Amino acid sequence: MELGAVEQRNRPGQPEGRQILHRFLHPSFRSLSPLILGSALALSGCGDKPPQPAAAAPPSVTVAQPVKRTVTDWDEFTGRFEALEEVQVRARVGGFVNTVEFRDGAIVRAGDLLYTIDSRPFEAVAAQAEGQLADSRAKVELAKRELDRALSLVQTSAVSEQVVDQRRQALQAAHAAEMQADGALKAAKLNIEFTHVLAPMTGRVSRHLVSPGNLVQGSEGSATLLTSIVTLDPIYIYFDVDEATYLKNNRLWFEGKRPSSRDTPNPVEVALTGESKPSKEGKMDFLDNRLDVSTGTLRSRAIIPNKDFSILPGQFGRVRLIGSSPYEALLLPDTAIATDQSRKIVFVVKDDNTVEARPVQLGPLDEGLRVVREGLKAEDRVIVDGIQRARVGAKVTPQTAPAGGKS
Repeated sequence: MELGAVEQRNRPGQPEGRQILHRFLHPSFRSLSPLILGSALALSGCGDKPPQPAAAAPPSVTVAQPVKRTVTDWDEFTGRFEALEEVQVRARVGGFVNTVEFRDGAIVRAGDLLYTIDSRPFEAVAAQAEGQLADSRAKVELAKRELDRALSLVQTSAVSEQVVDQRRQALQAAHAAEMQADGALKAAKLNIEFTHVLAPMTGRVSRHLVSPGNLVQGSEGSATLLTSIVTLDPIYIYFDVDEATYLKNNRLWFEGKRPSSRDTPNPVEVALTGESKPSKEGKMDFLDNRLDVSTGTLRSRAIIPNKDFSILPGQFGRVRLIGSSPYEALLLPDTAIATDQSRKIVFVVKDDNTVEARPVQLGPLDEGLRVVREGLKAEDRVIVDGIQRARVGAKVTPQTAPAGGKS
């Protein structure tokens, strides 16, 4: 029997697929051994049902319990520094400036010489006033002697009472002229003194606004501004308290939980521009007597030591004002807090290692940690790292971190 006839015959018990495969095999493959052919058929059946992959392990997260400690709330405001005292130094007499005796921007002491103005015109006036005073004093002496003679002669009726009255009036007029001359001399000497412009207080002086050789006007006209001086230590910082904070603090004062800044120098902390933590400490010094109707804020002031003169008037600063009495609080790092629309939430790992979203109410920052007012218990395990891998209701693999921080 020919081989082709054998191949076309249906063999008993042979699968239909194998018959079809034999039928369509190329003649060059028909000579392959049955073992190779069977292996090919076995491999072709392996793709019917792929093996199931192994279940993924729960994601790893870092958890920590909230930090519990005594904290004090602070209210924060933006303020601007101003000098306790600022003086505009102006000429008190007119004349030509002779010299400038200070270095621009230097620290000057009270009584230091700043400017000199030509004093010769005032010295001449003073000399003239001295002459007038001497003449008035001579007239007073003459009037005294004439009155004495009249008093002795009236006893013998050599002169009348009228003469005595006239000479007494002449003495009084001489005294008046003497007083006028003395006042003119004092004014002339005072003008000479004003030609030496002195620093009225200790502080940092600005630049000189008038150079030598320029004519300045005195106080009798529009007095010329020469320079200015500001005090630096201590220094004020002014800030505006919003109405809601004022009402809150007023309520705490009424309940006896916080002293009022009106009669108590409550502590303040100040952070300068670019600082992440307060570097200056001071105390409250002033609260205004009314709210600004245009802004609804209360003007407030604190006084800050500035012994190194590092703060200048006009600088900005962040003011932290005590806002509560000390209380026990739970705290978390800000990285553990997420936002769900308008709510703040944290993710808590329960006893069965499943994740629960817990809404919380937050307070201010305290030493880098956020106060949690409501929504947490001290024993809760909060996810502080790996929030993006956590799913509500799903299991996680918690790794313990130091309390309140990351691992």
